[in-house]
Amino acid sequence: MNQETKQQLINIFNAGIKAVEGYQATQHALSEDPDFQASQIIALGKAASGMCAGALASMSNPCPALIVTKYEHTERALYNLPDVTIIESAHPIPDQNSLRAGAAMLETVSQLQSNSHLLVLISGGASSLSELLPADISLSQWQKNTSKMIASDSNIAEINTQRKKFSLLKDGKLLAPFKGKRVKVLAISDVEGDDIAVIGSGTGDIKRVRSRAQLDIIATNAIARQACQKMAQNIGFRIQMNIENLYQDVSQVANDIAQAIITGKPGVYIFGGEPTINLPANPGSGGRNQSLALELAQRIRNLDNLNVLVAGTDGTDGPTDAAGGIIDGYTAQNTLRAQAALDAANAGGFLRDIGEIFITGPTNTNVMDLVIVLKT
Repeated sequence: MNQETKQQLINIFNAGIKAVEGYQATQHALSEDPDFQASQIIALGKAASGMCAGALASMSNPCPALIVTKYEHTERALYNLPDVTIIESAHPIPDQNSLRAGAAMLETVSQLQSNSHLLVLISGGASSLSELLPADISLSQWQKNTSKMIASDSNIAEINTQRKKFSLLKDGKLLAPFKGKRVKVLAISDVEGDDIAVIGSGTGDIKRVRSRAQLDIIATNAIARQACQKMAQNIGFRIQMNIENLYQDVSQVANDIAQAIITGKPGVYIFGGEPTINLPANPGSGGRNQSLALELAQRIRNLDNLNVLVAGTDGTDGPTDAAGGIIDGYTAQNTLRAQAALDAANAGGFLRDIGEIFITGPTNTNVMDLVIVLKT
């Protein structure tokens, strides 16, 4: 893949990210409700740092804030603010800090006074980053259960349904003790259907709130894909497809995409969603996006007119530093090695070795995954 084509794919992807970035989306949402003045912010998820910064920037009188996010996902400037408490914890498997964060969040909500206004900012990763477990379930037990669910081919809705059964935070339980005047929840959706009952396993669900409550979904995969489409059109490409359909196993998703792009006309194809993957007992390096990229590479082998970017919008694909991969018809020339990498769930190692890994760093958003195809 030549550098110009690669940069075009990255520019299209970045346009999608910019449209759903936490700072901008939160600031815009609050600007449309100037009468709401928060007395406490709770920001939870991979985009919590950016969302909280956007909220604080929009307020004439900044208030205390509790940020719970993934390790190394906090903007450094937030550490210098005296009324901001930051707890970083683990994703996708919860750790001791996840329990610490969950306890701090529930205590914060419970102690708010009757005249308070609570702003809750939720984004993807919330289910792992904060937790509060019943006394008969240990952290190690929950870590094993979580690992088992993630390694299966269960989708996020199925996994979060199980999480809600045991959690003392999820399924709207976090906000149940709120005694104040008003709760406003702003959410960035990382789930199919953009359902707050599924986002973060319902940590921001307002169904148990007895006072005035409002929910707004401020960023979605559809918004990101539309921005990608606009950028591609501005560059001069014709859009052949823009759909949200990545909801099967990575192998089936690769088959469906390959069929569409191989038989389709030249132009840009944009796909969104979150496929599933079934991991072996001892997986190698990678995640669903890196696996999907390599699966696609196998199916377009020797085709010199197809270039593909596959990435998670949060910048993190599985327990790696990569968002995904950028591949073409020459990626999987060594078919035996490529298949061996897929069998071992080591697509990331394969792509890294040949220089086709895609690394963005934290993006301050999370609206599932994007696949962007340029066919010439």
